Amino acid sequence: MRVFVSVMRLRVFGSRIWCLRFVLFLAFVCSEVGYGAAQTDSQDYAALSALTKDWGNLPSSWTGGDPCGSKWEGITCINSHISSITLSSVGVTGKLSGDLASLSDLETLDLSYNKELTGSLPSTIGKLSKLTNLILLGCGFSGPIPDSIGSLSQLVYLSLNSNKFTGSVPASIGNLKKLYWLDLSDNQLSGSIPVSDGTTPGLDLLLDTKHFHFGMNRLSGSIPSSLFSADMTMIHALFDNNNLTGSIPSTIALVQTLEAIRFDRNSLNGTLPSNLNELTHVNELVLSNNAFTGPVPNLTDMSNLNYLDMSNNSFEATNVSQWLTTLQSLTTVMMERTGLEGQLPVEFFSIPQLQTVVMKGNQLSGELDIGSTYSRQLELIDLQSNSIDAVTVPPGYNFTLVLADNPLCGGATFPYCNNQQDLGSPYTTPVFCVPPKCSSGQTSSPTCKCAHPYTGTLIFRAPSFSASGNPKYFTDLQQSLLSSFASLKLPVDSVSLSDVATDAFGYLNMHLAIFPAGPASFNKTGVLSLGFVLSNQTYKPSKEYGPYVFIADIYTNGASPRSKSSSGVIIGAAVGGSVLVLLLICAGGYACYQKRRAEKAKQQTNSFVSWEKQQTDLGLPHMKGARYFSFKELQKCTNNFSEDNNIGAGGYGKVYKGTLEDNQIVAIKRSQEGSMQGTKEFKNEIELLSRVHHKNLVKLVGFCCEQGEQMLVYEFVSKGTLTESLSGKNGIQLDWIRRLMITLGAARGLHYLHELADPPIIHRDIKSTNILLDERLNAKVADFGLSKLFGDTEKGHMTTQVKGTMGYLDPEYFMTNQVTEKSDVFSFGVVMMEMVTARMPIHKGKYVVKEIKTTIDRTKDLYNLEVLMDPVLLTTTTLLVGLEKFVDLALKCVEEAGVDRPTMGELVKEIENIVKLAGLNPNLESASVAYSGYEGVSGEDVHIPYTNDYILR
Repeated sequence: MRVFVSVMRLRVFGSRIWCLRFVLFLAFVCSEVGYGAAQTDSQDYAALSALTKDWGNLPSSWTGGDPCGSKWEGITCINSHISSITLSSVGVTGKLSGDLASLSDLETLDLSYNKELTGSLPSTIGKLSKLTNLILLGCGFSGPIPDSIGSLSQLVYLSLNSNKFTGSVPASIGNLKKLYWLDLSDNQLSGSIPVSDGTTPGLDLLLDTKHFHFGMNRLSGSIPSSLFSADMTMIHALFDNNNLTGSIPSTIALVQTLEAIRFDRNSLNGTLPSNLNELTHVNELVLSNNAFTGPVPNLTDMSNLNYLDMSNNSFEATNVSQWLTTLQSLTTVMMERTGLEGQLPVEFFSIPQLQTVVMKGNQLSGELDIGSTYSRQLELIDLQSNSIDAVTVPPGYNFTLVLADNPLCGGATFPYCNNQQDLGSPYTTPVFCVPPKCSSGQTSSPTCKCAHPYTGTLIFRAPSFSASGNPKYFTDLQQSLLSSFASLKLPVDSVSLSDVATDAFGYLNMHLAIFPAGPASFNKTGVLSLGFVLSNQTYKPSKEYGPYVFIADIYTNGASPRSKSSSGVIIGAAVGGSVLVLLLICAGGYACYQKRRAEKAKQQTNSFVSWEKQQTDLGLPHMKGARYFSFKELQKCTNNFSEDNNIGAGGYGKVYKGTLEDNQIVAIKRSQEGSMQGTKEFKNEIELLSRVHHKNLVKLVGFCCEQGEQMLVYEFVSKGTLTESLSGKNGIQLDWIRRLMITLGAARGLHYLHELADPPIIHRDIKSTNILLDERLNAKVADFGLSKLFGDTEKGHMTTQVKGTMGYLDPEYFMTNQVTEKSDVFSFGVVMMEMVTARMPIHKGKYVVKEIKTTIDRTKDLYNLEVLMDPVLLTTTTLLVGLEKFVDLALKCVEEAGVDRPTMGELVKEIENIVKLAGLNPNLESASVAYSGYEGVSGEDVHIPYTNDYILR
C-alpha cells in the first residue's frame, strides 16, 4: 500500500513537472513568435523590462512583448526605438534603476506626480545623450542629485521640484548650454549657489536658461556677484524660502531680461543695490522677510512693476515717496513694517489696476484721503498700527479698509477700526445651472455633468495680482486653460477653480479640477496627456500669472488603485482555449507569488510599515505616553485643517491649532509631501518624546500616521518661539529678568535630557526657534526630530552624520562627525548670546560668537558690549544685574574644545546663581513669585510682564 501511494505521488509530481515544462515551452514559443513580428528594438524592450521589473500599478496596456507595436500607453517610439516615457499621475510605484541608461534613444522622461516612486536617481542617467526633457516633479525621489546630470548636453527642461533631494546643487548643471527651464524648488538642497571658477562649471554659464527656480530649499551663503551677467537671458530668478545671507549683488541689474525676482524669506541684509531701478521689465519684485537696511529704494523707472513686496525688513525711516504714484502698473503693494513715514498721497489710490495695499506697522501719519477717483479694482487697504489721525473715505466704497491701532480710532467704533479683514469667500468657479446629484466618487462639473475630474493644486509662484484680486483674473485663467486643452485636442469639457489662497510661502494656490468630455472618466491616455501638458509647461498662461507648478492627484477613475502588476511578458498568442486558460492560471499564480514575495521584502526593508502597524495596535511598551489619533479626529478638531487654525509653517509643512473632544487645546504639526521632516525624524521624535517628561520640555500628546499623513500632536504653547519674542514680532518685549528665567528653564530641560533621562539624549538642534514660551513665558525645549539616544559608551561620543543649524553648530562636531552632550552646550551658548543681542547667530554676514569675543572689554561697564546688545535691554528700567557673569558663562559654552565647556548640570547651577544675584528665587516657577523680593525696580507697583500679576510696593 505504501509503495502504491509513493508511486502515485511520484506520478502526480511528475505530471506537475510536465505541466510546468509545457507552460514554459509555450511561453518560449509565444515569446519567439512575438519577437519575430515585434516593432520594438530588442535591446530597448529588454531595458524597459528590466527598468520596470520592480514597478507597480503600470497601465493595463503594458502587456505583450512589443511596446511600440502594441502601443503601450505612455510609450512613444521612433524607428522601433523608445523615444518617450510619460507616466504622470497614474500612481506608479517603485524605484528608478540604472537600466534606464540602456534606452539610448530616449528623449523625454516624465514620471511626474507619482509620489510612491522613491529612492535616488541613478548616476547612469547621465548616459542618456539624447534626453531633452527630464520631468520628475511631485515624486518621492531622495538623496543627492548626481553630478552626471551635467552630461545631458541636449537637455532643455529639467524639473526635479517637489521631491526630497538633499545635498548641494550640482555645479555640473552649468554645462547644460541648451537648458531653458531649471526647476529644483521644494526640495532639501543645501550649500551655496555654485558658480564657475575657471576649472569647474556653475550656474553663471547658463546664459540661455530663462527660468531659475530654487525656492523652498536650504541654500545658504551669499549670492555670488558672478551669478549674473549682461549676457544672460534669465526672466525668472526665484530663490525664496532659503537660508541665503549677505546682500543682493548689484550685478543683478545687468540681466535686463528679468521679469520676476523673489528673494523673500531668507536672511539677506545690507542695502538694496541702487541700480535695481534699471530692471525696467520686472513685473514682480518680492524681497520681504529679510533684514535689509538703508533707505527704501527709489523704483521710479520700473514702469512694468505689478507686484511689490518689501515687508518685514529693517529699512531706515523713509518718507512715503512720490515715486509710488509713478508706477501706474501696480496691482499689489505689500510694505508692512518697512519704516515708512509721512502721509500717503491721494494720487496713489488712483493707480488704475491697484487691488491690494498693505502698509501696516509703519509710521504713516496725517490724514488718509482715498479720494473719489480711486481704483475700482481696490479690494483691500490695510494700514493698521500706524499714526494716522484722520480719514476721508469716498461714499459707497466697497473695498475693505483696516485702520485699527491708529490714533483716529481711539475708542471709536467705525467699521474700519476693526482689525478683522473681510475679503469674502475664496473664489470658486460660478455655476449657472442646477447641479445634479452625483453618485459616490463623482463630482458635478461647471456644466452640471457628473464625472470623475482630473484634479490637483495649481501653484503660481509670482503672480502680478493678489489672492483677493478681481475675479476676472480667475475667469480668464479658466478660459485660457480650456482654450489650450482644445487646441491640443484633449477631451476636456470644462475646468473649475476653487480654494484660492496665498500659502505660508507666499505662493498663490488654487484647486484645479478638469472634467472629461463624453464619458464620465478620462481614459489612461487622456490622463497621461493632461499630466504631460501641465508638467512640462506646454500650457502657458499669460504673463500676469507668472511661473506656475501643478501638483496632480493620482487619477483612479473613482476606483481604488490597482495592485502591483508584473511588467514581464504576458503571452498573447492564440494557441487554443484550454492551453491559454492553463497558461493564464499559471501566470496568475506566479504573479501572486511574486507579489506576496515583493510585499514581504518591501515590508522587511521598510521599517516604518511594520512600525506603523505596531503603533496603531499600541504594541510598543515605550509608546505608552503617546496617544494614537486617527486622521478623521485631527481633521475634525482643526475644522478640516482650515487656514483660520493655521498658526505657523516651516519646511516640514504647517502647524494647526486644534481643540480635542475633551476641550484640550493642542498644536498639530502636519508634514507635507517632500518636507524637511522625513519618516526617520517623525519616528524619532515620537519615540523620544514618549519617554521623557519634564516641565521644560514640550509634551507630546499623540501622533497620526495614516492615509499617507505624518502628524505630531503637542501641547499648545501659546507665546510661540523665543526667536519671535526676541525680535518683537509677536508683540512681546523681554526684559532682562524674564530672559534670565527663560534661559534657566531651557537649561533645566536640556539638563534633564543629558543627565536624568534613561538613556540620556542629545538634542542636536538647540536654537531659539526650538525653544517655545507658554502663557507665562516659561521655556519649553521642542523639536526632537534630530535627537539621539546616548547610552553608556567607552568613547564618550557617537560618530554620526552632521545635523543641526548653521550658526549654532558645534565646530568640533562639524569637523569630526563626533557628537557629544557638549555639542548641545555649544548651541546653548549661542542661544545665550542671542539673549543679550537679540540677533540671529549670523547677522549681516557676521558671526555673533566672534563679534562678542572681539568686542568684549572686561575693564568696562557691561563689558563694552552696548553696541551689540539688544536696545530693548538698554531702554528698560530693569537693571542688568549679572549680565557680565551671564556673558562669561556663554563664552565658556562656546569654547572650541568640548572638554573646556561646562556640562548642562554645571550650567544650570551657574545660571541659578546669576538669578539669585538678581534677587530672584530660581526654585519657583510662577512669574509673580519669582519677582517677589526683586530689588532691581523701585517706586510704584510693578506689573509682571505678560501676566495679570503685580508686586505691591
